[in-house]
Amino acid sequence: MADFTTVFQRRNTHSVKWDLVEEIYSIPDASEVLPMWIADMDFAIPSPIIEALHQRLEHPVFGYSLAPEETKSALTNWLQKKHQLKIENKWILFQQGVIPSIAAVVEAFTEVGDKILIHTPVYPPFTNVPEKLGRVVETCRLVEKDGSLEIDFDAFEAKLKSGVKAFILCSPHNPGGKVWSKEDLKKIATLCQNNNVLVLSDEIHSDLVFKPNKHIPMLSVAEDPTNIITFFAPTKTFNLAGIQAATIIVPDERKKKVLEEQALARGQMELNIFSLTAFQAAYEHGEAWLDELLEIVSSNMDYVVDQLTSKVEGVKVFKPDGTYLLWIDYRDTGLSEKDMMDLLLTKGKLALEPGTKYGEAGNGFLRMNVACPRVTLEDGVARFIKALT
Repeated sequence: MADFTTVFQRRNTHSVKWDLVEEIYSIPDASEVLPMWIADMDFAIPSPIIEALHQRLEHPVFGYSLAPEETKSALTNWLQKKHQLKIENKWILFQQGVIPSIAAVVEAFTEVGDKILIHTPVYPPFTNVPEKLGRVVETCRLVEKDGSLEIDFDAFEAKLKSGVKAFILCSPHNPGGKVWSKEDLKKIATLCQNNNVLVLSDEIHSDLVFKPNKHIPMLSVAEDPTNIITFFAPTKTFNLAGIQAATIIVPDERKKKVLEEQALARGQMELNIFSLTAFQAAYEHGEAWLDELLEIVSSNMDYVVDQLTSKVEGVKVFKPDGTYLLWIDYRDTGLSEKDMMDLLLTKGKLALEPGTKYGEAGNGFLRMNVACPRVTLEDGVARFIKALT
């Protein structure tokens, strides 16, 4: 039986979410601050994963390990069932996370000084990682429409024609929660192919989508799948960020060989035995837990949208298509980001993420993580309302 009501004590457990607030927000004491910022959940992971880890611990030898075909098949079967995406086990490469995966692909298939295109606002490592690798990040701003984000395809195509070598797609989108349509994705794939631009598709939030929306894998719409490299992971879906397990899906045999050689050059090994164990158990036995999680998160989002829009003047919140993250628009309050953050942290004792963390296009927005027990959520909402009233 899944547990989505217990409030676990995470403070002083070496949790980034709970124990790094003082450093992240530059405040002297965060002991009374409720963190609803970074994207990990405050829910217990599915019990079959814990059981699988216990079973592996019963064998007292933790030597060098291989990724068995069964572990890869757990993912291929999941993608086929959940997203109607058929891939082959031989396309799968393991990595410690999606961000290291993106870094590996950027480094392998672009050169220092090359242009990398991203949409903004977007997850900060899409900017930080290429820049730290000496690439030039080009941005194409998403357009707001009725609380959702849309792609300006004229601007997007113009950027592609400016000498861009790779485009990093966030699908579903973080922080906006947009689930891209099949038409949007086909257009992206076609434009990138026509302009010889490699597509890196981060689909880590693909399982966290609310009906009637449906995640469409980029690989399923592209005419030339060899121009697409996709990243999947169980870590967002099943709250396994600390396990550090992700995959790079590479249909092009030549590109896969390049990435394998790159890993060898760096002495990069397979995932550790506990990551592999958790990975396989999640995809083989986590579906029922995920179904229940989506109902909980959807209900949590409805609550926040109702409370904040009805009780806080100048704040607009729209329920996203997916993820467990809300993108809160406070521009009509007239508050600067600094003033908003000061009110939340000092008066409300609440830590949300400032929108400019996702680029200048995020100015006037906040990101809020609602993947927590209802009692925690209600506390967070009350703190938000207190801060602004």
